[in-house]
Amino acid sequence: MVHGNISIAVFFVNEFFVFLPMRWFKFGSVIIIFLLSVYAVSMIFVAENKSFTIEKEISYPVDKVFPQFNNLQNFSRWSGFFSDNKNLTFDFFTPYEGQGSSMSYHDTKDPEVFGDLFIRYENPNRTLRYQLFEGRRSNPYLIDLKFVAQNGKTKITWYVQTPKQPFLKRSLNLITEEDITADIETGMKTLFTILGNKVNKEQQRESIKFDTLMVEEKEGQLLLGVNVNSKNTKDALFKNIVMNHNKTINFIKMDLGKREDEYGEPVLITNAGNFKDKEVSYYYGIPLSKRIGVSDNNFIFRTVNASRNYVIYYQGSYAGRISAIQELLLKAKRDTMRTGDLQQTFLEEPAVESNTVMKLSLPVFR
Repeated sequence: MVHGNISIAVFFVNEFFVFLPMRWFKFGSVIIIFLLSVYAVSMIFVAENKSFTIEKEISYPVDKVFPQFNNLQNFSRWSGFFSDNKNLTFDFFTPYEGQGSSMSYHDTKDPEVFGDLFIRYENPNRTLRYQLFEGRRSNPYLIDLKFVAQNGKTKITWYVQTPKQPFLKRSLNLITEEDITADIETGMKTLFTILGNKVNKEQQRESIKFDTLMVEEKEGQLLLGVNVNSKNTKDALFKNIVMNHNKTINFIKMDLGKREDEYGEPVLITNAGNFKDKEVSYYYGIPLSKRIGVSDNNFIFRTVNASRNYVIYYQGSYAGRISAIQELLLKAKRDTMRTGDLQQTFLEEPAVESNTVMKLSLPVFR
C-alpha cells in the first residue's frame, strides 16, 4: 500500500512539472501578444516621420562658416554625422562645393553602414538644403540650413525632416531627434576649433611684417615626414618639394585620418648654406601633437627642440628666398652666434614657384 501511494505521488509530481512549463508558455505567449498589441496601437499616435528645428550660434562671421557647410570635403571632416566613425571612407563628386555636389560614404568594417549626401539647393551665405540617404532606404533625411549674420557671429538653424518609417518602426522617430541633436552639438564644437585655427592664422598673416629680421623664442615641435634628396635647380627643387608635400599631407589626412585642427603648417628643414650645392638634402614634415603608430616606413618622426631663432617672413618666388637666408646667416655671424638647421615653414601650401609665403627660421646659440 505504501508503495502504491508513492507511485501515485510520483505520477502527480511528474504530471505537474510537465503541465507547469506548458502553463507558463501559454501565459508568456499571452503577455507577448498583449504587449505587441499595445505597441501596435500606440504606433497609431506616432507620426510616420518627424520634423524638428535646432538652433546654434558660432562666434565667427558667416563668410568663414558657410564654406564649411557647402564644401562636403570640409563638412565630412568635422560633422558629428561622420567624424565620430573612424572607419568611414568617402568619395566626392564634382562640383566639389555648392548646389549639385555630392559624396558617398561607407564603413570599411561594417558593410551595412553606407550612404549618400547631396546638396540640392544653395543660396550663398544664407541657405542650404541637404538630402541624406542612409543604407538602402529610398526615403532621405531632408535638412535645410539657414545662416544669419549677427555682429561677427553666425546663427545657424537646422530644419530636419526624418525619413518615413514603416508602421511598426515608427518608434525610431522618438529617439532620432536626440541622436541628431547630439551629432550637431559634437560637430559644432569641432567646427569652432577648426575655425579658431583658420581665423587665427589669417589674423596672424594680416599682422606679418615681411622682409624684417626679428628674434623669436620658439617652442619645440614633433614632425612626421620624409627625408629627401633633390637636384638644386629652380624647377627641379620646387617640383620635388610640391611632390613630397602632397605625399605627406595625403598620408596625414587620408591614412591617419587627421583633420585640419589636428596638424600644423608644413616645415622644411635643411642646412642653411646648402642653397649653393648642386644637390640638397632636406626633411619635409608636418607638425602633430603626439606620436602615433605609423606602418609606412617612408615616413619618420623628427623632434625639433625649442630654440631662439632669427626669423624673416618672406613672400615671393621660392628661388628668391636665398637673399633672406643670407641675411639671417650674416646676422648670426655679426652676433658671433652658432647656427642650427634652417626651418622653412610654409604659411601657404607650396603650389606655384613664383608665389610662396613662408617663415624662415634660423636657430642660434652660443
